[in-house]
Amino acid sequence: MAETTKCALCAPTSDVILWKDDFCRVVLLNDADYPAYCRVELIEHIKEMTDLAPLQRARMMKTVFAVETALREIFNPDKINLASLGNKTPHIHWHVIPRFENDKHFPNSHWGDSVRDSNTVALDEITIKKLTEKVSSLIKCALDSTAS
Repeated sequence: MAETTKCALCAPTSDVILWKDDFCRVVLLNDADYPAYCRVELIEHIKEMTDLAPLQRARMMKTVFAVETALREIFNPDKINLASLGNKTPHIHWHVIPRFENDKHFPNSHWGDSVRDSNTVALDEITIKKLTEKVSSLIKCALDSTAS
């Protein structure tokens, strides 16, 4: 139990959960510079993709790709960044970050040096609802295709 209480991804979150099942969840992070930044988080404490069975790896990536597709359809970004680092967190998790040519860091990594002031606007409730519905729909479709 002590490990769970120290784990940032096991602790309760104030971030919006766009979708969740018993395997993973999609979280909309509260990032002022990247308001549509999402993270796909494995529920279990497993650090590496190769520690998952092949079908679980496929399930994780189908979820990541569904989130990417939803972000592209709703926000029409100039680029999507996908990253899986997890050096401090014992959960596989993927960062799905829509990037725009006018964002604070573009063309650098969003963890890199900023090249301009932030000019983003927080997502409103209607947009979050639309994103939640799109993510849920695309994940359902992707996972249904896995079952067949």
